[in-house]
Amino acid sequence: MTDPLTPLLDLLELEKLEENLFRGLGHGGETSRRIFGGQVVAQALAAAYRTVEARSCHSLHSYFIRPGDPSMPVIYEVDRARDGGSFTTRRVTAIQKGRQIFNLAASFHVAEDSPTHQHPMPDVTGPGGLASRESLRASMVDKVAPERRADFLRSSPIEVREIAPYDLFDPKPVPDAHHLWFRLVRPVTGSDVLHQCLLTYASDMYLLGSALRPHGQSWLTGEVMTASLDHAIWFHDRIDFSDWHLYSMDSPYSGGARGFNRGAIFARDGRLVASVAQEGLIRPMRS
Repeated sequence: MTDPLTPLLDLLELEKLEENLFRGLGHGGETSRRIFGGQVVAQALAAAYRTVEARSCHSLHSYFIRPGDPSMPVIYEVDRARDGGSFTTRRVTAIQKGRQIFNLAASFHVAEDSPTHQHPMPDVTGPGGLASRESLRASMVDKVAPERRADFLRSSPIEVREIAPYDLFDPKPVPDAHHLWFRLVRPVTGSDVLHQCLLTYASDMYLLGSALRPHGQSWLTGEVMTASLDHAIWFHDRIDFSDWHLYSMDSPYSGGARGFNRGAIFARDGRLVASVAQEGLIRPMRS
């Protein structure tokens, strides 16, 4: 059986073309129709890290400009905006066919001690005994158009277990707040940088759907067009994505054909390791 994690690790192994210029593979991700948003964010972060020493990313802010073509590589151009005494700033532009498809700004910080606090991890059902994404999708694949079944059943490098799975084919209005557990499909040894990039990839999964839940909508019903518009992450603590993490998501607002979504990612020991925010296009399909 093919290991679904190996292609993701390959995606993060960028080729250096020139100083501040890198090339990443386009194929892979969660769909064959366009480059998965989390993939281009993770690759851009990996490119920025190739120009930074002894500092960790504490925040990134990015915009999706055009859909990425998975049939061709992506060029990442890094602008070394600033190297300060405590903080480093990088800007990354992702390019295909001579046009920007994505841009990112990331800030890196030296390690410093200070008082700390955090909100507690929600008290929810643990991952043991919850159905896997693969088993849930296999049980409903007959409802998917034949030409989309391969993508629907596509093996993912991320193991996901939703606490209260949302019916994508017969959605009903439910609260926007929801939770899932996720981790790599197998343990990976590697640097803190690698695990930060891997979590970045996974942070784009399920988040946009938060804004659809109160309206009883789904990206599979053909009634609404969805796309990620931006993506922001704040990294708070060390990440070991080989172990389970809780992704707690909600959507405080939707309107104007856009939905705003938030996520808090907790390690299984209760540490808040990252916070995520994203606005997405939610446009009713017109006949």
